Amino acid sequence: MTRTRAVVILFAGIAALAIAAWFWSNRGAGGGDIVLYGNVDVRQVSLAFNASERVAEMRVEEGERVSRGQVLAALDTSTLELRVAQAQALLVAHGEMLRRLEAGSRPEEIAQARANFAGATAEAERARGQFERLQAISATTGGRAVSRQEIAGASAALQVAQAKMLGARKAQELAIAGPRTEDIAQARAQRDAAAAALALLKQQLSDSQLKAPVDAVVRSRLLEPGDMASPQRPAYALALMHPKWVRAYVSEVDLGRIKPGEAAKVTIDSAPDRPIPGRVGFISSVAEFTPKSVQTEELRTSLVYEIRVNVDDPDDRLRLGMPATVRLSR
Repeated sequence: MTRTRAVVILFAGIAALAIAAWFWSNRGAGGGDIVLYGNVDVRQVSLAFNASERVAEMRVEEGERVSRGQVLAALDTSTLELRVAQAQALLVAHGEMLRRLEAGSRPEEIAQARANFAGATAEAERARGQFERLQAISATTGGRAVSRQEIAGASAALQVAQAKMLGARKAQELAIAGPRTEDIAQARAQRDAAAAALALLKQQLSDSQLKAPVDAVVRSRLLEPGDMASPQRPAYALALMHPKWVRAYVSEVDLGRIKPGEAAKVTIDSAPDRPIPGRVGFISSVAEFTPKSVQTEELRTSLVYEIRVNVDDPDDRLRLGMPATVRLSR
């Protein structure tokens, strides 16, 4: 009788355990809301200047809201402004040179070249006449009236005059033809190079102002006026106002009950009766151990899956790292 009673008790215990296991299994996989706990997360931006120069102004403080395009800080631009003025003057000079070449020779320059050629021609004719006259005298007098040195001097003067006449004629032709195509192309390239250098300096002048890329909240002010800025040293750290999401962790039992895009409600401790609407976004496909910062010691070694619930927070009630409760209705 005692053995039979023991067997009955044993089977009753096994049945109770089976019923309890079935109950807890169906409780996890069946109906009822899913409640998750996590923290608010936002994207952050580290802003740095593109140039290395002394900081002149830091215009905003931690916690201030800034709008897209707002100037947050500025560098000292005294030296850069002088370089911009120098580049502008150089651009004007190259532009005037190009316009002069493209316009060609002025009528006055062509007239001057023709006058020079006419004068050189007259001088060559006079030298030729002098040389021929001395030669004739020498021939008629048998070389007694004119010395060989005089004839040689007249010949040399004739050659010099003819060379000057040839040079004046070439100068006249150049004046009429105008500048070479290659010279115009070279002047145009120099003008374009000066314009590009000026544009680069103006871009550097624009980069001396640090502007907010998006609407955000200033998290950290990392430089002060007088500090040396560089592209490797952030001046501000910004927390973006959009998008925001709650990073939470779900057990494997409830993982199959959550679908991307389904509606959720997010509440915070300071306003538990004012839920913020959200939707399930990212669902991790890789299991991980529960972060110690968000779970009890009992569950720290449990394998869970990360999910992100994107929220619409127009009133800006959520802050980075704030604890939040996510409820998925069933």
